[in-house]
This record gives sequence, C-alpha cells and structure tokens, in this order.
Amino acid sequence: MYQKKTQLEHIILRPDTYIGSTERQPNTIWVHNGQKMELKTVNYPPGLYKIFDEILVNAADNKVRDPTMDTIKVDVDPANNSIRVWNSGRGIPVEVHKEEGVYVPELIFGHLLTSSNYNDSEKKITGGRNGYGAKLANIFSTEFTVETCDGSRQRRYKQTFTNNMQQKGTPKITDCKASDNWTCITFKPDLAKFGMSELDEDIVSVLRRRVFDMAGVLGKGVKVFYNGERLSIKSFQEYVDMYLGPKVKRTWFRGVPHDNGIPRFCERLNDRWEICISLTDGSFQQVSFVNAISTQKGGTHVEYIVNQIVKHCIEKLSKKTAKTTAIKPAMVRNHLWIFLNCYVENPAFDSQASPFKIVLLTKETLTLRSTSFGSKCELPIPLLDKVLKAGLSDSIIKYAEFKSQKDLKKGDGVKRSRLVGMAKLDDANDAGGPRSTDCTLILTEGDSAKSLAVSGLGVVGRNHYGVFPLRGKLLNVREASAVQIAANQEIQNIKQIMGLQHGRVYDSTSSLRYGHLMIMTDQDHDGSHIKGLIMNFMHSFFPSLLKIPGFMLEFITPIVKARRGRETKVFYTMPEYEAWKESLDNNTSGWDIKYYKGLGTSTKEEAQEYFSRLNLHRKEFVWTGDEDGDAIELAFSKKRVDDRKEWLSNFVPGTYLDQSAEKISYADFINKELILFSRADLDRSIPNVLDGLKPGQRKIMFACFKRNLKKDIKVAQLSAYVAEHSAYHHGEQSLASTIVNLAQDFVGSNNINLLHPSGQFGTRLQGGKDAASARYIYTRLEKLTRHLFNEHDDVLLKYLNEEGQSIEPEWYLPILPTVLVNGAEGIGTGWSTFIPNYNPRDIIANLRRLLNGEEQDPLHPWYRGFTGTITEVPHKSGSRSYVVGGLVAQTGPNTIEVTELPVRKWTQDYKEFLETLLRPQDKDEAPLIADYHEHHSDSNVHFVVELLPGKLDELLATPGGLEAKFKLQAKVTTSNMMLFQKDGIIKHYQSPEAIIAEFFELRLDYYEKRRIAMLRFAQMDQMRADNKVRFILAVVHGKLEVRNRKRVDIEKDLEAQGFDRMSKTNTATKVNLSIPVVQSCMLNPSFNFVDRSTTYLLRGTMRTARRRARRANQVTSTCYPCQFTA
Repeated sequence: MYQKKTQLEHIILRPDTYIGSTERQPNTIWVHNGQKMELKTVNYPPGLYKIFDEILVNAADNKVRDPTMDTIKVDVDPANNSIRVWNSGRGIPVEVHKEEGVYVPELIFGHLLTSSNYNDSEKKITGGRNGYGAKLANIFSTEFTVETCDGSRQRRYKQTFTNNMQQKGTPKITDCKASDNWTCITFKPDLAKFGMSELDEDIVSVLRRRVFDMAGVLGKGVKVFYNGERLSIKSFQEYVDMYLGPKVKRTWFRGVPHDNGIPRFCERLNDRWEICISLTDGSFQQVSFVNAISTQKGGTHVEYIVNQIVKHCIEKLSKKTAKTTAIKPAMVRNHLWIFLNCYVENPAFDSQASPFKIVLLTKETLTLRSTSFGSKCELPIPLLDKVLKAGLSDSIIKYAEFKSQKDLKKGDGVKRSRLVGMAKLDDANDAGGPRSTDCTLILTEGDSAKSLAVSGLGVVGRNHYGVFPLRGKLLNVREASAVQIAANQEIQNIKQIMGLQHGRVYDSTSSLRYGHLMIMTDQDHDGSHIKGLIMNFMHSFFPSLLKIPGFMLEFITPIVKARRGRETKVFYTMPEYEAWKESLDNNTSGWDIKYYKGLGTSTKEEAQEYFSRLNLHRKEFVWTGDEDGDAIELAFSKKRVDDRKEWLSNFVPGTYLDQSAEKISYADFINKELILFSRADLDRSIPNVLDGLKPGQRKIMFACFKRNLKKDIKVAQLSAYVAEHSAYHHGEQSLASTIVNLAQDFVGSNNINLLHPSGQFGTRLQGGKDAASARYIYTRLEKLTRHLFNEHDDVLLKYLNEEGQSIEPEWYLPILPTVLVNGAEGIGTGWSTFIPNYNPRDIIANLRRLLNGEEQDPLHPWYRGFTGTITEVPHKSGSRSYVVGGLVAQTGPNTIEVTELPVRKWTQDYKEFLETLLRPQDKDEAPLIADYHEHHSDSNVHFVVELLPGKLDELLATPGGLEAKFKLQAKVTTSNMMLFQKDGIIKHYQSPEAIIAEFFELRLDYYEKRRIAMLRFAQMDQMRADNKVRFILAVVHGKLEVRNRKRVDIEKDLEAQGFDRMSKTNTATKVNLSIPVVQSCMLNPSFNFVDRSTTYLLRGTMRTARRRARRANQVTSTCYPCQFTA
C-alpha cells in the first residue's frame, strides 16, 4: 500500500539514507585508547558517530567564520547519556528571521534543509553543504539543547528540542554581556534507535579520537578540551606523533637527519595545506581531513598528494630499477602513510553504496576535482628527496626486485622429453630423456643457417642434436628490465628448450633437456655479437653453467676460401685472411677467392663436409677464472662504460682469434673476436672529422662519384648500385634511408644537402618520416657537391679493398669540414657523439683567418631557414651550451601565435602536444587552451592558439613564460663532440674551432699534394699529346707503316722510334690510385702510371689518322704545366 511520509518521518524511518547504518557494526579503525591512537576493531553504529561529527564540524567551521575563536570544549558523559560541544567565537545571531518568522538558532537546528551554504558561486572552506547537518543530531536525540550568546546584540538564547525534534520548547532569551560570544550544543542520543543501552567504551573511543582530530587540525590557535581537560596536542605534527609514536633522539640516516622510530616529514606548505609523509611496511595508509571533516577513505585530495610523490619516485628510481620490474604507481603508494590537513573550496563528497541501501551524506571520500580546490599544494623537491632517502627508495627497489624475480620464474623450463608449441624447433630425439646430457642444442642465426645445420645433421644424426633458429640478435639482458626479459620470446624459448630454471645454481647438466649449447652464426662481426649476447645471457642468469666443461660450444665456418689447383686455404677471420694476403704482397693472382659472408653461402655438400669433420669446426668455450666473467661484463654492462672506452682505445688493428685451438676462453673471445664487432659498430656510428661521413654515407658518395651521377636515378636503384660497387653487406632499406637523409633540405636537416631531392624526401612536418618510398623518388649529385669534394683530390685518397674489389676511401677530404656544416649524431659501443650544424660562411671565414695567421672567431650553431633564436648560456663542463628557442607572440587578449619551433621539433609532434593542452589525458588536469588553428605549410610553422580566459596572464607571470609552458625551448651543447681522426683514433673535440684547426692543417697539406698530382697529370697529358702528334705525322709521312701488319710488329717499330708506353688516359686511374703511387710519381718524372702500353696510339683508322694530322699541324703545342706553376 502506498504511503506518504513527511521528510522528518522519512529520516526516522530510513536513517541509513542520511546518517548511515544505525546498527552496531565491527570496523577496524583508529581510536584513542586514552593514551595514544590505536588501530582497533570496535563495534559501533556509524550513524551515531555521524551525528556527533556534524555538531563537532559545526564548531570547527566557526573558526573559519570568526578567526578570534580560540576554544572548543567537548564533554561525553556515558552515565547520563549526554554529549556537549561548546565553542567560543561569534555566536549565532539571536534575531527573528525576516522571511521564516522564527529565531535564527531555531531555524538552523530545528528546521530541515536550512543552510547558509547554498550559494555555490560563493567560495567557502567550511564543512557544511547540504542543509541537514546538525538537524540530524537533533532528530536522532531524545533531547537536544542549543545555547548561544550573541554579544553584538547582547542576547543569550536557549531552546530545547525533544522527541526526535518533533517537539520544541519555547526559546528563552536573556541578556548577556557584549564580550560574551559562544555556542553550546547539548544532546542525548536516542540510544534505542541505535540498538544501544548506553554509550559504551567502543563508541566513546571513536568520539574521543574525533576530539583529538580537532586538536590536531585546528592547531595552536584553538584550545581543545575533552571532559574538562585540555588536550596537549597543539599542532598537526604532534597529532601525527600519536600515530607514529614519540620522537626519540635525533640521528642521521642516509645523510638525512630524522628521529628514531618511524621516519616522518611534516611541512605546512601554505595556509590551506599541511602534510606529513611517513612510511609503511607495504600497505598504504592515510589520515586526512578536508575542512576539519575526517575523510576516512581519502579522496582526490589524498590522490593529489600521492600522485606527486609517485611521479617523483618513478623519475628518480627508474634508472636504479632498469634491470627489475618497472616501478608502477602502486609500488610507491603501498609504502606511503599520508597525513593531510587541508581546506578546499566548496567540497563535494561521494555517496557510499551497497546492494540494499544508499547513504548520501557520510562524507568519507572527497570527490572534488583537484583543479577546483581553490589552491595548490606542490610538494618541494627537497622534501620528496628526504622521503626517498629515509627508506622509501630501498623499500620500493626491494619490492621491485622481488617482483622481477617472480616474473622471471614464470618462464622457467622443466626437463621433459616432449616439448610442444615451438614449430621451428627441431628437437633432438633424446632431449629431456635419460641421455639428455649427450644432447646438443644448436642455436642458429636465422632460418637459412638452420637449413645448413639440418643438412649437416644428415651426417651426425638427429638423436643427439637439436636445432633452433634465432630471430636476429638476442636481448642484452644485463641492461634490460625484468618486464622486457619476461616478454622476450627468444629468451623464453631458450629457457623452455634447455629446461633452464631462474635462480638455480647448476653443478651439472643432468637436470637440463640438453647437456650442451652450441652457437652457429655467420663468421662476420654481427655473428660474433650474437655469440657474445648469448654468453651474456647465460652469465647474467646462469653463470654456473659456463663453468661446466663442454657446456658452451660454437660451430665455426669459413669466411674466406682461397683455391689454387688442388690447394685450398680456409680462413675463419678477416684479419687472418688479410695477414695471408700481405704475406703475398697483396698479389692473389692465380688464386680463386670466395667470400662466405653468411652461412647461407655454404652449399648442402659443404654443410655435410663441416659436420663430417665436426671436431675441426666445433670449439669449446672454457672458464679459466674470474677474468672471463669480468670480460663479459666489460663488453655488455653500462656500468663499465669507461672501462669499455679504454678497452676499445687499446684495440690493435689485425687482432683476431686463433680458431685453430680446440678450446677458447671466454676472455679471449671477448678480447680478440667480439672487440672486432665493437670496433666496427663504433666505425658505423661515429663520423670522421675530415669528411663528416659514416661508412654507409661514404659508400653512397663513392658510388655517386664513380657513376658521375648527374642525371636522376631512383633511390632504390641507387641503393642497389651502391651495394654492388662498394661491398655493402647490410639491408638495402637501410641504405635507401641513408640516401634520403643525405638529400633532405628542410629546416633542421642539412645545411648543404649533398644529394638532390627529386620527389618527396620528407619535410619538417614529421622530420623526414613523411618521405615517399625509395621506389618513387629520384636523386642525383647536387651541383655544389663535386665542388666540396673536388675530383682532383680523388687520386690522393687511400681506397679500401674488400672481396678483391676496390671500394670507398678511408675518408674524403672536402674543401670544408662538412661535419660542422651538416652536424652529426650517433651512438656506438662506448661512445656517442653530437655536433650541431654551423654556418658554412662562418667556417670559411675562420679558414681564411687561419690562412692569414689570425685567431679564429667562436662559432655558434646555425640552421638554414631557422628563424628562431639561438642563445649561448653557461655550461658547467666549460663547453658551450645554447638555448634554441621558437617564436611565440601575443596577438590578442587570449590569443598567441607560434611561428617557429625549436630545431628538430617537428610540426606534427607539436600539434599532438597542443592536443594534450586542449584535452588533457589526466582527468585531474584542467585544459589550458580553448582551440588552435593551423596556417603553416610543409616549410614554415604557424599555429594560432586560443587560450582559456585568464590563462594568458597567468602564464606570463610564471617563470619561463609562454616559451616554457608551450615547450618552445630546447638545449644544445658541444660537450660531446666525438670524431675519428685521420688515423682512425677517436678523439673528443672541445669546440668547433678545434675541429677546424685540425682540418686546416691536413687540408693545406693536401692542397700541395693536389697541385703536384695535377702537375704530373698535366705533364703526362702533354707527353701523351706529343706522342700522338709524332705518331700521326709518322704514319702520314710514311715513316711508320701500320696497314696490314701485326700489332706486335708495329709495337716494335714504335719502341725503336722512341715512342713512350703510357696509359690511355689519366682519369681512368684516378679512383684506384693510392698516395704511395702519387708520391712515386712525384719523385720520378719518368714514372708512368698503370697499364703502360702503346694502345693509346693504335686506335682508329688511317682516315682518322690523316684527319688528326691536319688538326695537329694547326695546333700549337701548349705547355700544360705552366698553369700549375703560377
């Protein structure tokens, strides 16, 4: 049957909707036991606590309304079932309300839905909000008395309500002094409605704790009394001590002074925020207050503080925990104990829900967004650092290590005979069985190498040999996080196949599926790196296995075979082959040389030959002592960077590992084989000081010069040409990417692009990532390129030789140090480099100063087309540091224009950044901008940004201004200018002027060498021309008969008449000529270059000879050398 209840009847009938449960419930909370705070399970009705709290918070609110308030007195009398709350300060106005016609005290405490907090446009930091509050205490009391002294009106008011606010007594109004200002509420809870007969110790301990809460929250400005006794708590820090225990003698821990016991760090950050941070043993705790309301379940104010701590901890500890599980916010949060006392404007709280009821007014959790708090609380970095050093850092790292070990164990293998789920594994028949110790797992470099191994298994059988192909290079586990290792499928596969168990110490291989692990890779540098990475994995997690004899093996194959007749020489390393060539004075004529760059080069028959001579190709790695482990760590640990630099600096060219030995120590492998990879990796990553090119770039320029690339060619075709003519052994996709980079000309790329971009080679919109496919774009040499790399210098360079093929020189020598013109960046083994771009005109000016014997002017970075600012700032290392700034200007009250970005900050990336200001990803972060518009092209930047009202003035007043907030500044330093010198030694350059000075000396020397070489070529051209004229005249005048005669007879006549044997042209020899040859030419004027013969004379017909004779009679012989001697 439908019924209609009054609001008062509804509150009494359904109290849980308004004050929470009226039934006694067990709850583990902090209570005051008479001495200190104690975490205890108590039974009490939450509704009774609620009505008491409403009266107490009302008293605290009066401190906000009247700062002169200085006292709160609370009396809890269980014997008489009476609770009294008294506070000093301005009393309630004792007057009749104009609209409602009742006294204001009666309106406040005896009428529902009355409040002074309904105006949401007014910012208040009081606790009242909904118009129920103290009325609920009245409704759930058998007697409720309100007393107040209104000193401004000199009236004292007293009124008593009974029978759950259903009966109200007549107000008693008497006179009082003007100095009398106070308010007192006395009520007797209706215990029957709470299922109680008396105020027992459990509920009293909860109420007593709230009184102590008030003492801590209100601080020394308010004296708080409980049952007539003043509480000793006079500050929030003293209140915190009631939870954490008293402070004892001050000591120093990790460089931070603190008291014995639980560390705590308390600070009053401003007049609205007071905080104390402590630590727990792994379970997050918080004690927080909002406008004196106890938020037992925390809320957005607590998360606001916690998130700052979490962010700082993750930033600080991310490097320390690089090898463990990544630090997650929960790892930090769970070790924190936050005490927080704050005041926020117009607080909003959540509802507490259950399947059977809804509680609307409990105020246990703050839900107001942090952007609406009305104030900020940014924790100081020194405070956060103190918390970290006090033990939080150790706790987080310890937990992260525990979690990482747990994660790594998830991928453990077990010894079993059948392993499913790995289609690419060719398992040995006896793997995981009783004869597993005799089994060998062959790890190959890719599928083609696996095919080679499987071909070989036809010789040795499948019972004791399994094969598994690796996909590329194994992860460097020494520097990887536990998450990365656990997610790495290759590592997990190896653990499963071998039966490895994380953390186990092995003294034999009897518990594994395989007793031996054999690595089969290409014999090149990358193959060595793969071997080293596998060793590194085993040494990091299973070092005991490396000490077991015969466990780690390698299978070697030839890298070069030289055949002559029935004689065959096999070489397993390139240095070994080079040494053999030098023993023949580099004359390998008569020898058939075959290079085996990969295992795929070997045939099926060769594979079977390898496995039939297994003892020759199988090498055992042996543990000789701690130096082996130290060598592996040296090669792969980031902590050994300086040692690795020294290791590489001591590298001696020609070093190689003698593969004739049956056993190889791990240290020998690292120092004699892996070092070759590290050196090659360094060569690929760091450019040369003379030409500013890395090997891949130099190969491209060599091929372009060789082809005399003046007409457009597809980038894909050029990639193939470069690979063919310069012995490039990596993917052509990488080569195409390098070609594209050499041709890019947008802001932030090249100041002088060496190749011409015909097509879409990328723009500053995406930093070149928007380049079209190599199949669709064309390129050629830029006109300026051959001027920078003068062709007359080609003859002076030292060209490399690979696979019997003459390829690019060790370095080019342009007329300017192009490493400064276009800059450089790279990361190699042990070293990295960064060199900004500089203005070529400034570089030329400094070269001219050196020619004139003057000091150089300091150079500063310069990027073609960049319209922003580059400002030098002090740098602690003494090198130069610059702030590169974009351009931003205010164009309206709430509008700005961004017309330039810092160098190498791309337009698309910046657009994505603006999106985060428009729609923040963090729900607690407020938007900064209202909208933005784009007016730029692919070559310039132009954003128009509309900010939200008031935000522009706020940003202009903050440090850094618009540039900082809109990320329009970047730093560039010259502290890491690492380059290879002409002799292949890596060197750190302190300044760009130092690079110019070193370049200048060698360039000047080579100008002289160029002059001498050009002079010699001119002499040869003159000699060749003279011989041709003599030859033509001899034929025309009948002194030399060439018709119907054998070539050998004609050559005898030519020699008899004194004609010189010479090459056909000079240009044909230029790219193959080395410096020693040029020097010989300089010393011996009669020296002829290569291919000396009379072929240059015996060309064409007699008709051609007569035509040349007539022309020769008209030509006056010119002395070519005179043009070089001026």
